[in-house]
Amino acid sequence: MSRAYLGEFEELVLLTVAVLEGEAYGVTIAAELKQRTNRTISLSGVHIALYRLEEKGFVRSELGGATAARGGRRKRLFTITATGKHMLSEMRQIRNELWNSIPNPSLS
Repeated sequence: MSRAYLGEFEELVLLTVAVLEGEAYGVTIAAELKQRTNRTISLSGVHIALYRLEEKGFVRSELGGATAARGGRRKRLFTITATGKHMLSEMRQIRNELWNSIPNPSLS
């Protein structure tokens, strides 16, 4: 079985799901990413990444309760899976090894 690919935006979304711990849904993820990266974040892009991450087994989702504030609509809440945590750990290790391998770490 080949290793699943995780793109840069998917990695950021997966990290944000982990950060938000039980409060992760499209709007909160997009707001958190916008605040932390100062990038324009598309809500539909976040949703596409979430569904890809769910297909890969890195997150799971469930519908939350309906609220009057949302006009009776329910939120789809996302949580990171053990497989997702393992993938983030691998990505972190790879990045740390690469950073530590730079001969002159002062890039400025």
